[in-house]
Amino acid sequence: MEQQAAYRQPGEAIAGLTPIPQHPALLHLVESLRQRHAGCVQAILFYGSCLRSGDPYDGLVDLYLLVDNYRCANSSRSRAVWNWLLPPNVFYAEFPHDERKIRCKYAVLSLADLEKGTSKRWFHSYLWGRFSQPTAIAWCSDEQARQRVENSLAQAVLTFLNRALPALPAQGSVQALWRDGLQLSYAAELRVESGARTRELSESGKAYYQQVTQLSATLLDYPLTFSDQAQDAHYQTRIPSWRRLVSRIGWKLRSVQGKLLSLARLIKALFTFDGGLDYIAWKLERHSGVHIEIPDRVRRYPLIFVWGMFWDLYRRGVFR
Repeated sequence: MEQQAAYRQPGEAIAGLTPIPQHPALLHLVESLRQRHAGCVQAILFYGSCLRSGDPYDGLVDLYLLVDNYRCANSSRSRAVWNWLLPPNVFYAEFPHDERKIRCKYAVLSLADLEKGTSKRWFHSYLWGRFSQPTAIAWCSDEQARQRVENSLAQAVLTFLNRALPALPAQGSVQALWRDGLQLSYAAELRVESGARTRELSESGKAYYQQVTQLSATLLDYPLTFSDQAQDAHYQTRIPSWRRLVSRIGWKLRSVQGKLLSLARLIKALFTFDGGLDYIAWKLERHSGVHIEIPDRVRRYPLIFVWGMFWDLYRRGVFR
C-alpha cells in the first residue's frame, strides 16, 4: 500500500501528460468495444501512431482493453487459456462511423497482468517498455480502476528508467536517454521497424519524456540529477560498475527471451486472431517495405509450414 501511495501522485501527473483526443470517431470506437465486451472491461488505453497524429482514421487505432478476467473477454475457453498463458490476445475490429470506417487493433490484458507486467518484478520489457511511452486513458469503469491504471503507467516509467539507466552513459541528454533506452527495449523483441524508429519516437514525444523523467527522478533506485538546459534537458546519475555489468547481462538475456516470446505470440495469433496471417503480413509490409506473400500451404497448415516462412522473413531482414 505504501508503494502504491508513493506512485499515485506521479501516476496522476503522468496520465495527465497524454490527454485522450476528443474525436467523435474515437469515442464511438471506445463505446462499440465496451458493448462488444459488455461487463468485462475495466479500462481502455490508447497508444501508438494514431494517438500521436490525433486522427483515428489514420491507419489502425491501437488500444488495450483491460479486463476483469480472460474468460469473459474471449469467445472460447481455449482462447481464454492462451490469453492467460501468453498475454495479451490481439484482435481486429472495424465499425462504421459517419459513412466511413474506423479500424482498430486491440489487445486484451487483465488489469492484474498490467500491474504485474509494469512492475520491477517483471523481467522482460514487453509491457513496461510499451507503457512507459505516451498512453492515454480512453475510458475507465470507476475511480478505483483509474487509480490502478495511473499507478501502472507511473510504475512502467520507473521500471523502464531503473532498467535502462545502468546500460546507458552516466550523463547526457534526456532525449538520448529515451532514444537509446527504447532501442534496448525494441531490440528485446522481434521488430520490423528500422533503427531510426526510436529516434522518431523520442523526438515526437520530447516534452513528455522530459517531464516523466523529472517526475521520476526522486523515486528511482539510483540518484538522478535532472537539469533543464536551454532547449534540452539533461540528466546525470551515479551507478556502481557492478550494477552496470548486471544490467548489460540482463539486456542480453531479455533479447533472447523476447525474441522467443515474440515468435510464440506470432504462432499464438494463428489460433486466437481471426485473419491473423493477413494482419501479420500487412504489419510486416507496412514497416519493412518488403512485399509478403503467404503461401497456400501456410494457410492450410500453419502450424507445420509457418516456421519456414518466418525463417525466410528473418533471413530477408524483415525481422530484427
